[in-house]
Amino acid sequence: MNLYDLLRGVHIIAVMAWVAGLLILPRLFVYHLRTEPASSAEEVFRSAETRTINIILNPAMGLAWILGLSLIWFDGSQRLGWDFLWQPWMIVKLAGIVFVTWWHHFIVRAGRRFAAGERLRSEKFWRATNELPFLAAILMVLAVTLEFSF
Repeated sequence: MNLYDLLRGVHIIAVMAWVAGLLILPRLFVYHLRTEPASSAEEVFRSAETRTINIILNPAMGLAWILGLSLIWFDGSQRLGWDFLWQPWMIVKLAGIVFVTWWHHFIVRAGRRFAAGERLRSEKFWRATNELPFLAAILMVLAVTLEFSF
């Protein structure tokens, strides 16, 4: 078995889990906003949001980062040389990672605020922004698979 291919495969699985969590949490917020404060339905959504963060989002992000950095090290030291980090496709991928990581922290903070009983954003906001991580994932996958340059 090739270690590089194993790392790449597990990295893709971790990223899929991470993006799935990033897509489901804002949707849970939408439904949470439809509940009455302090109701049993609200408690169900608080619990679902907390479990999504603790069981899916945070572990998947950590694994995706660890494996991604491992792949960068492997590519830089063994396969491609470190110049690949300055290729346009890799810059797009790294920018996407920065955005998705920021979005992760943004929605996790929002989840903590929901758990504290705060409802700062509207249902419309969460519906409008729900697909942002998926759009970023599309750009990153195309950048890596096409390895485009300018």
